[in-house]
Amino acid sequence: MAKPRTSVYHACAYHINARGDLLVRVLTLIRTLIGKKILMAVSGVVVFGFVVAHLFGNLKVFQGPEHFNAYAEGLRTVGAPFFARGQLLWVARSILIVAAVLHVWMSYLVTRASWAARPEQYERRLEPTQTTYAARTMRWGGVLILLYVVYHLLDLTFGAANPSFVAGDVYHNLVASFQRVPVSAVYVLANVVVGYHIYHGIWSAAQTLGLHRPPVERWRHGVAGIVAVVITAGYVSIPVAVLAGLLR
Repeated sequence: MAKPRTSVYHACAYHINARGDLLVRVLTLIRTLIGKKILMAVSGVVVFGFVVAHLFGNLKVFQGPEHFNAYAEGLRTVGAPFFARGQLLWVARSILIVAAVLHVWMSYLVTRASWAARPEQYERRLEPTQTTYAARTMRWGGVLILLYVVYHLLDLTFGAANPSFVAGDVYHNLVASFQRVPVSAVYVLANVVVGYHIYHGIWSAAQTLGLHRPPVERWRHGVAGIVAVVITAGYVSIPVAVLAGLLR
């Protein structure tokens, strides 16, 4: 009887050690520049997926209050009856917030590492001529987006920043919020910054994959630009429609 127990003990110890080694390797990878870039890319994909899905949902506002409120209610009841109302929605929001913070933080660390690799000041001064405008704005743009997301939640989710907030009437809350010109202006500005992020993200991802040589170089900028413009235009169309009186 002793032999089987010994075998089981060694098998368990092997799996524990294997998991420990894997954890050590992951933590070691994260400390490297390539590991930080991987985390930045993965978190960026998560945020990009949300941006696209959120846009499709927001465009339902053009179908009228009944359809838009039904869509919003559907998000709150996803997973029922196994999950409580709004439970999975908050899980998704939490993942998004973590991904966004991680993306900004990794971007900051990667930028610092790049600067450290160029100790000579003249090389730093030459950097703006070697990158796109979108790349140069990534450093502060991410912070601005995070700040706006906080305000956006206070405005349309919690209602703390929306004087006309009505719980459960998402269509009314959105229209009432965007009827305030300063709110719409900030929303448009935030989405322009998001567009720059998307453009640079797709552009740099293609470069990382080796798609930066002719003739691919030509359409790399074009594809990134088209995707960024379409997404930005989709989001901006909502406050513009409200201010124009098309949504009321």
